[in-house]
Amino acid sequence: MRRSIRSLRRATPIACIAVVVACNTVSGTHRSQVNILSPTEERQLGDEAYQEALSEDGVKKVTSGPDYDRVQRVATRIEDASERLHRNAVKDFEWQWTVIDDPATVNAWALPGGKSAVYTGLLQMAQTDDELAVVMGHEASHAIARHAGERISSNKMIQVAMQGTSVALGDMSPAAQQATMAALGLGSNYAILLPWSRLQESEADNLGLMIAADAGYDPRSAITLWRRMSEKSGAPSEFLSTHPSDDTRIARLNKLMPKAMRLYEAALARDGGAPKSN
Repeated sequence: MRRSIRSLRRATPIACIAVVVACNTVSGTHRSQVNILSPTEERQLGDEAYQEALSEDGVKKVTSGPDYDRVQRVATRIEDASERLHRNAVKDFEWQWTVIDDPATVNAWALPGGKSAVYTGLLQMAQTDDELAVVMGHEASHAIARHAGERISSNKMIQVAMQGTSVALGDMSPAAQQATMAALGLGSNYAILLPWSRLQESEADNLGLMIAADAGYDPRSAITLWRRMSEKSGAPSEFLSTHPSDDTRIARLNKLMPKAMRLYEAALARDGGAPKSN
């Protein structure tokens, strides 16, 4: 046991150095984050994941028509707003928005480097371009804030901590060690990983709302959209979820609305805002 404790103590300074070196600041919110990946490494992983996702059996891409045109129309303005608000964060992005024909899936996602997808199920749920822009801005914000790299980093740090704890518990019986590790794993999920995920989702709500507003889309549509989705979601309680509850999300968006409206009004003055096609 003493040898195990000495080993953990020797490892601690190394872990602390890694954390300090990997500290970054999220564009737009200025939150400090720990990320052991470089932006280049993240983009490489994003490219690989993008190709893998689109090559899965049953994935049907929409390459023309009203749905495709709608997504590309909104995407152009979202990209321009991202450039205005987060120039350094997106300077090496290669944006791409693929439309996936799946009416049953109400979803969209964006990977590091700007590779993104929108499902036709979301296009049915988002009744206006304003609502669609809020979701696309949210997803773009995950890439801008480097949430994927942060998530990978947090998982790695927890794995290292769990491995160190397993060594420290080496004098326990196998049954006691297994029970202790299971409890620690469950605790890290509820106490660290899920709250961290909810923090990222809230941050993407914040950044995405501002991006959509700066792109010339009415940010008030976010409230309408989330209320509609809340009525159909049947989501688990916030404590058990990777996302904030719908009520929490709507309340937070309402607090952000004055700032978003200022950006929206500036966009209207700049270029008349986004075309009202819906």
